[in-house]
Amino acid sequence: MSDKHLWTKEREIDFFTKSLKIATPEQLFYVTKDGKYYAYWPKNYKGIKTTLQSRNAFIGAYTEKWSQEILNPIAKELNAHAVRNVVCEELELTKGSPADVAICRTNSIFQEPEDIIAIFEVKMSIVWNWELLKNSEFSLKCLGDYRTHQGNPGLLRSDTMLKAIGKSISVRIASLKSAKIPIIILGNTPITRSYYTKVDNLKNYGIIQGFWSLNPKPLDNNGENIKSTEQEGFMRFDSYSEFKQHLLDLLKEERMFFAGMKTKKELGKLIEVANKEDTYEKKAEKFLNLMRFGENDK
Repeated sequence: MSDKHLWTKEREIDFFTKSLKIATPEQLFYVTKDGKYYAYWPKNYKGIKTTLQSRNAFIGAYTEKWSQEILNPIAKELNAHAVRNVVCEELELTKGSPADVAICRTNSIFQEPEDIIAIFEVKMSIVWNWELLKNSEFSLKCLGDYRTHQGNPGLLRSDTMLKAIGKSISVRIASLKSAKIPIIILGNTPITRSYYTKVDNLKNYGIIQGFWSLNPKPLDNNGENIKSTEQEGFMRFDSYSEFKQHLLDLLKEERMFFAGMKTKKELGKLIEVANKEDTYEKKAEKFLNLMRFGENDK
């Protein structure tokens, strides 16, 4: 895959073009009193505004399928599959709330925890503002990036961030078997400054391995936007090869999530016991087991 497979204006044109074959313009665009069709209300729009919910299902299905397609070549390098709507009851991934996309060892919607290599939550939406022109046939005119409209797309929405965080925590605490599975949030926008420290903490604590934007240029006219937060809890990828390499590096080395709150004395005892093992790997494994099961660990 080439860099053109990342998120661009052309990708949004493709979304609207395909969606208009199965949806009405009113399901995809806001309609002004004088009959204009906008993807978002322009910032200078003063008329009566309505809330558009019907587009969510269409853009959700489109971006999940697109994410699966860009993950498929990477999954194949791991002798695995990129699967949509993955259900794993043990991790609280249900039919009503499945994993949007997961890289799995088997090509099935229904998975066991040990066959899930990584989980991806897709939090993408339309980034630019578009006007639908209805002449003899439909055409689209770009009105500007997200600074020119009244919407907060993708990861710029606080409720989107909170939903992603909540679901990831739910998976993490559902079963100890989730400890080896990276969880990544895929987006197509930057994040707001108020979340910089939060996403770095989530990464450092091991709950979420990253909020990743696959949109190299979300702002027009060379507008500045964040490349990464200080600890890389958020990252923007500017090429497909950069995204692929970063993901492979993450998945090829086994990591373990651990969490707990113990007294310093308890922690000291656990470290002392674990330190008796022969190798760094065995010391780590012993320490993690002691953290989970206490001195009953064998």
